[in-house]
Amino acid sequence: MQAPGISVLILTRNEEQDLPGCLQSVAWSDDIHVYDSMSTDATVAIAQRFGAHVTQRVFDNWASHQNWGLQHIGFRHPWVFYIDADERMTPELVAQARAAVRAARDEVAFRVQRRDFFLGTWLRHVQTSPFYLRLFRPERMRYERLVNPVSIPDGPAGELTGYLDHYPFSKGVTHWITRHNNYSGLEAMQIIENRRGEAAFSLAEALFATDFHRRRAHQKELFFRLPLRPLFKFAILYLGKRGFLDGRAGLTYAMLQSIYEYFIVLKTRELERSMALPAPDPGSVCPESAPAPVPQSLPMPGMAADGEGEFGNLPVASARQTVAVAGGRNP
Repeated sequence: MQAPGISVLILTRNEEQDLPGCLQSVAWSDDIHVYDSMSTDATVAIAQRFGAHVTQRVFDNWASHQNWGLQHIGFRHPWVFYIDADERMTPELVAQARAAVRAARDEVAFRVQRRDFFLGTWLRHVQTSPFYLRLFRPERMRYERLVNPVSIPDGPAGELTGYLDHYPFSKGVTHWITRHNNYSGLEAMQIIENRRGEAAFSLAEALFATDFHRRRAHQKELFFRLPLRPLFKFAILYLGKRGFLDGRAGLTYAMLQSIYEYFIVLKTRELERSMALPAPDPGSVCPESAPAPVPQSLPMPGMAADGEGEFGNLPVASARQTVAVAGGRNP
């Protein structure tokens, strides 16, 4: 009986710098799909030259974009490995992934251990989320949350120990700061959206709820309500996780993450103040002096002038979806 193969899915938007190295790390697969959000650089041409299948779609939000890809892209194999352009599969991980799908019984997904690099250093201690669900059966996986989506498998998940290497600062610190400035606004709006749609926060639910997703939602609210949250996050990363053992890279990374958390705090408060303001009298307020309206739903990534999401510099979403398939290696 032939061992099941693995398709590869790469999400991109203007990734001409990082995509070649990513493609080289997954060259072992005979079914590589580049799922592109209407790049304006050489991303698509690079993918086609490599022999990858290219599917293009106008980005709307993280969860729906990823879910659409899993539902509509024609993968050749029953298993898919999802990877970003600034990530690289190590040979050990490739071998483990192949062995895992060959031996899988009830598992529908596998978590992968990722290691982040900054200033030439592996952030061994300060990195906050070392495991991610990246190898899965596409029909058994879905994503939730409009920003920083959560992977939810429909069944048991296993775990691999081979590393997926990640270079989040490959385009420079300025690029990282710009991207996380956009993230912070979306996170703030997600917090407001959650508070509109969810029941009031409960400490008991955060600690003892039997449903995982309900407990996690209340735990997030607990963290968002902590006083001096940015300092608390720095203390967790630098002291609790012993980020100081990562040297200058660990200190800098912990500071950047705490600043990012502070941006979320500021923007959440700004939205809350805007929502509390009385509606202006149209006859007594000049248009240029009226406060900006508060969005009734989360805006789509890319609305900030130079904002970046997880998948690169994303265009403003539209009502249409553009799909183009080109290239691809022959079986």
